[in-house]
Amino acid sequence: MDERSGLPDVYWIVTTQWRGQSVSWAPDPNVRMPNLSRLAARGVVVEQAVSNHPFGPFARTAMLTGRPSDAVGVVDYFDSLPVGVPTVAQAFSSADYETAWFGKWHLYQGLREEPPVGEAQARVVVPVDCRGGFGWWEGFESGFLNINPWLHGSGIGEPRRFAGYQADVLVDRMLRFLERRQSGNPLFAVLSMEPPHPPYDHLPPDSAPLSPDEIVLRANVPPGGFIEEQARRELSGYYAQIEATDRALGRLIEQIERRSRPYLLVITSVHGDMHGSQGVFRKGWPWEESIRVPLLFVAPGRLEPACRKEGVFGLMDLAATTMGLAGIEGSRLIGGSDLSPWIRGHAEGPEAVAISMPSVPPFPPNCPRSWRGVRTRTELAAWDEDGSPWMACDLEEDPLQLGPKLDLKLFSKIKNGA
Repeated sequence: MDERSGLPDVYWIVTTQWRGQSVSWAPDPNVRMPNLSRLAARGVVVEQAVSNHPFGPFARTAMLTGRPSDAVGVVDYFDSLPVGVPTVAQAFSSADYETAWFGKWHLYQGLREEPPVGEAQARVVVPVDCRGGFGWWEGFESGFLNINPWLHGSGIGEPRRFAGYQADVLVDRMLRFLERRQSGNPLFAVLSMEPPHPPYDHLPPDSAPLSPDEIVLRANVPPGGFIEEQARRELSGYYAQIEATDRALGRLIEQIERRSRPYLLVITSVHGDMHGSQGVFRKGWPWEESIRVPLLFVAPGRLEPACRKEGVFGLMDLAATTMGLAGIEGSRLIGGSDLSPWIRGHAEGPEAVAISMPSVPPFPPNCPRSWRGVRTRTELAAWDEDGSPWMACDLEEDPLQLGPKLDLKLFSKIKNGA
């Protein structure tokens, strides 16, 4: 394929803990994200996108392979994506795309004996054959270093520390790659960032966070006491990270828009964060604040601008759908369903998406149980691994899940219809 082929360059921008409720189009009064807001006015917003497995490595596995995390062998938090499992990178490569990855991987072997936050995890070297088939790879395994991250890989070599806010550093590396790139083949590139992610007080020096007292909490955060206090404190940093990340992405988006090639831009997150809703924190929970994520498709001349889709979309279908939107015939290398006809407005969207947590990660206050469930367009249910009912909610009647957490009649209806 050369530049006359008409195939677009494809970009995935993937954040880590940006929940679907914390975007300007939700709307959320705390959010300051002018660049992505402008972009959303030019693209297709999927209102009910959900993470099939709302926890880092499980969610990433499903997104890159189009298959359930446990089906490809990623069951434990420390499991690696098995070498040889086909990913979206190989699928695009088979269509003569050049492929590139920048940022957080979180699909190799973390260090069990080290704290999850810190340089030791950030300096773990991901071997070439464990990089998911991406032709160019500059990133890091984990470490949660929002400031001064360590990177290694193509163009860098051994792990090296880069000064600055992580989103800015990664955008700089990706822009450097784009400027120096010589290939005429179309490009599939992923920018994978941790922010917004704990530690929430790790902010760029020029940040001006809202004070905790200014934060408008969701109505399902229990008022008073340590839960409200923690939610306000952490959300102050969370929204400041969103603003800083949006500012960094603005630079990348501007350069993509200036390039002469057609493009398809996809923006999402691997999962959300509870931030005190339902009285709990972090991810791995079946509640809406944990499973819902932003999802935006932008392709000038290919997709209708300022369009909103109400159906439910699981990130396991993102790879197949992206290839469909790029105009590439379905690949047998990856799983998932091609929902591009729905995104284009030519078909109805899915009625339901399977969700689950394959195991219990060893880090409280994340969800302390494994479970399975279903998110439909209007309902949500989850059950323990042994099938015992946990929760069932009608999201049209109770969108904040404030009422009874388990309607057994509704639970039976949703589970039996799955």
